[in-house]
Amino acid sequence: MKSLKTVKWGTIGCGDVTEVKSGPALQLCEGSELVAVMRRTAEKAEDYARRHQVPKWYDDADKLINDPDVNAIYVATPPDTHHYYTIKALHAGKSVYVEKPMALNYNQCLEMNKIAEQSDLPLFVAFYRRMLPNFLKAKELVDQNAIGDIRFVNLRLHLPPAPGDDNPEEKPWRLKPEIAGGGYFADLASHQLDFLDYMFGPIVNSRGIARNQASLYEPEDVVSAVWEFESSSVIGSGSWCFTVNEMNEDDIIEIVGSNGSIELSCFDHANVYLRRNEQTRTFRFEKPKHVQQPLIQTVVNELRGIGECPSHGDSGARTNWVMDQILGDYYL
Repeated sequence: MKSLKTVKWGTIGCGDVTEVKSGPALQLCEGSELVAVMRRTAEKAEDYARRHQVPKWYDDADKLINDPDVNAIYVATPPDTHHYYTIKALHAGKSVYVEKPMALNYNQCLEMNKIAEQSDLPLFVAFYRRMLPNFLKAKELVDQNAIGDIRFVNLRLHLPPAPGDDNPEEKPWRLKPEIAGGGYFADLASHQLDFLDYMFGPIVNSRGIARNQASLYEPEDVVSAVWEFESSSVIGSGSWCFTVNEMNEDDIIEIVGSNGSIELSCFDHANVYLRRNEQTRTFRFEKPKHVQQPLIQTVVNELRGIGECPSHGDSGARTNWVMDQILGDYYL
């Protein structure tokens, strides 16, 4: 692919995720401009463009994709259209940065990667924790052997029901499997599992049990899983439940080694805890205002030929594969 002098983004979808997390970052990154946005509701697209000082807006994705002023596409829609819009953009000769999870399932991811390879265009996935300072600190501690040989990793994400979860008339799209690829597990666990892929390499031999216990909605509300990593003897386990009491909330990534442990939260806070010899050292970080900006800068740098992004379609597909294995036959 020919390097770009300036990455001129067109965004398909301009909902909540683009308001603070990602949209402003496309304008703030060095060598990057946001030149057009698209949303199916014209009034909302126009409103977003006005509020964020974006020159162009569309209510037709094809018009945005084929805009000659746009040379890269950010797909910021729910997962059910990631596959469709990504392939359209790649066929139009434009690199893609797609939201997570990468697609509804692993097979869709494979097709997206195949088209990207055939088009000689990079495909990036918005697993932005790969560039956040607290997650990089945890990886650095592991790489520096700060807790000795790694024994196991444990993920816990236990949350109470969100307001409206039990309202069938106004069900959020994240609880519609045909749109989200599952329930809250697909949306939230993808971040945790992708970070483990970044830290330890691909997960293999993953399996799990998914159930619906509370009957508030159709998708799974509790999941338990185990796995191992391809390149080491490290094993992992995880539990997810989205119907606990508030007093039982939990959000922990725990990495246990022969000489201590590392703990951090995936969603709640930015601190990293190093526990060793009955002592705890706390590394404190502030979350960036626009949390996707550090990763988007690496995307821009790669498209300009001056760097490399750590989150591509191949790693994004692996996370979808792991989730498919964990959910097993729940949706069959």
